Amino acid sequence: MTLRLSHFWRDRRGVSAVEFALIAPVLILFYFGMAELTEAMMAQRRLSHVASSIGDVVARDQKFTDARRDDVFSVGAALMAPFPTTTLRMCLVSVASDATGKDTVVWSEASNAPANCPAKGAVVDIPVGVLPAGQSVIMSSASYEYDSFFKFILPQTLTFRRTFYLKPRLSDQVTRSPT
Repeated sequence: MTLRLSHFWRDRRGVSAVEFALIAPVLILFYFGMAELTEAMMAQRRLSHVASSIGDVVARDQKFTDARRDDVFSVGAALMAPFPTTTLRMCLVSVASDATGKDTVVWSEASNAPANCPAKGAVVDIPVGVLPAGQSVIMSSASYEYDSFFKFILPQTLTFRRTFYLKPRLSDQVTRSPT
């Protein structure tokens, strides 16, 4: 009996299988964690692209109409693909600064009702380096709630936010008109 136990104790067959069984769960968790991190970073990068692109398109206009607004928000949603756009929120705001440096919202348009989109007439605080007194700027902001595919790795929803400030290019201020 002791001879059999000593042979069993010295037998090294199956050691690799035991080591693999111990390491495999950690490696699988690491793999799915890296995949989830990559997806979240892609969503965040696309959101930055959406916010800068919609602001850039509006800053190239002299007059911003309802039809143009619908087109800009459609393009923003298309840029977010292949991610779902149900939690994508976009906001376009024209802010003008008077001679005293008071920054006031001239017009505001939102898609999917973002909570932080200032209303027309609201006073906002934009740094002087971005908006000097007597000038205007287009503020485009977007937010996205990223929901993980693997709830075990990332159980809560991440909210990404981006804001860009762009100077109007063809006029001193982009005006808002229904037609």
